[in-house]
Amino acid sequence: MILFIKQILHLSIIFFLLPLYLNASSSKRVLKSNMIVDNQTLPKNANNFTELFTEGFFYGRLRFNSFGFQWDDELVSNDKVTRKDHAIAALGGSLLYKSAYLNGFAFTAGFYFSQAFGTLNDNEAYLYKAGKGALSRYKSMDDGQSGMASLAQVYLEYRHRYFEVKAGRLLFESFLTKSNDTKMIPNTFEGVTLETQNITDTKLKMAYLTKQKLRDHTEFHHVLAYADKLEDEESHQYTQNDDTAMHLGLTESKLATKGIDNKLIVLDVKNKSIDNLLLKMNYTAVPNLVSSMMIQADYKMMWNNLSVTPALRYMQQFDNGAGAIGGANLKTNTVGYEDPNSLESWLLGLRVDVAQDAWKLRFGYTQVADEGDIVAPWRGFPTGGFTRMMAQYNWYANTKTYMLRADYDFDKAGLISKLKGFMRLGFQDFDNDKEGVQADSYVVTLDLLKEFESIPNLYMKFRMANVWGNALDNGTIQKLNPSYDEARLEFNYLF
Repeated sequence: MILFIKQILHLSIIFFLLPLYLNASSSKRVLKSNMIVDNQTLPKNANNFTELFTEGFFYGRLRFNSFGFQWDDELVSNDKVTRKDHAIAALGGSLLYKSAYLNGFAFTAGFYFSQAFGTLNDNEAYLYKAGKGALSRYKSMDDGQSGMASLAQVYLEYRHRYFEVKAGRLLFESFLTKSNDTKMIPNTFEGVTLETQNITDTKLKMAYLTKQKLRDHTEFHHVLAYADKLEDEESHQYTQNDDTAMHLGLTESKLATKGIDNKLIVLDVKNKSIDNLLLKMNYTAVPNLVSSMMIQADYKMMWNNLSVTPALRYMQQFDNGAGAIGGANLKTNTVGYEDPNSLESWLLGLRVDVAQDAWKLRFGYTQVADEGDIVAPWRGFPTGGFTRMMAQYNWYANTKTYMLRADYDFDKAGLISKLKGFMRLGFQDFDNDKEGVQADSYVVTLDLLKEFESIPNLYMKFRMANVWGNALDNGTIQKLNPSYDEARLEFNYLF
């Protein structure tokens, strides 16, 4: 532990000195509260092939992230540790190059890296929770590597006055697909995307995605296939889509037997044709497995400087064959499911936002049908923006969640410069008759995001969560105690 603390201190010193040495400009990039970088200054049009390169921009990011995790109950099951307190930190960043536009064409390449330092042994990497995004569990368990490097973005782009097409390795933000850049390396995809705003008051996105690279992977992999477990190679299960929300019954071998080569098709629409009304629609499908449709309406009302915005989300999931292959439960434990071989389901979300000046309150509620679990392992969360809280997965069958969120802008209130924060309090009511989902839990989270005027483009984010509940044992169903404490501290410098 002492060595670990020393390493973190050394990395912190390097991290703070580098920005001063680089003396970079603060005009090109902004870090949003979800840790996604907004490149506000883009390259201009090139007049010739030489200017395609010379007029391009480099974008840099230095990043330090750290995680501490403590269970209420550590656990050993069948002589294997399944829960263990831990801490992990990482230093890394990214360097992106975006060319200028020549006759509408351009290209982008982005290299990402992370070097992690944790308290667990290499063969215990599977025990990391939030901090698992700082390293590759597969590489750590396979050959002891604690670092990652990936050419996660490489794409060609064509920009027309009516639309924009990208092809290659890229970020794609939609209802169920997100970069979710809260660790060290974002979630990216391989494929082709199209975006247009040519339709009046409408933004439309389409994508055909053939591969995915989760945040703790260096190689691209299946979008909806879990790696088969090998008795002599435990790390192999982390080579494909091993997202926490992945359906573990949809394995490579099962899909190969049926000749299913999983691809992801997405249509995402936002419309503002009616004053104060925002409509969102989404269609996401993996052919021959599962698909879903979502519609959401947000309506904003104003009284002087007080705004009230109610919202409704409805999502319908269609089982196109995945239920018969993997079952109704994401963890393959279908005890308590009325139809254990069906993933047909729906989700309802309700919320009301009340905001004035520096503060905002959100009251959220979501309910999942007592049918199959919702399938969404692409880092976009079905309950996101309504009741999803830090590191929580509340879209299992027959789950009801209640959440209160309070936001406060200390800068706008004239208290602390460039500091924002929010707290969430929620109750997750899982089905006690379903063995494959966790026990009920209460959740409290705190997020703080701070910019530093003395060092432009330096951002700090602090997050913490306290989860508490009780183990369940009613004679036939046993569930573990879900309680834990977690803290995260992150620094970002953009140049």
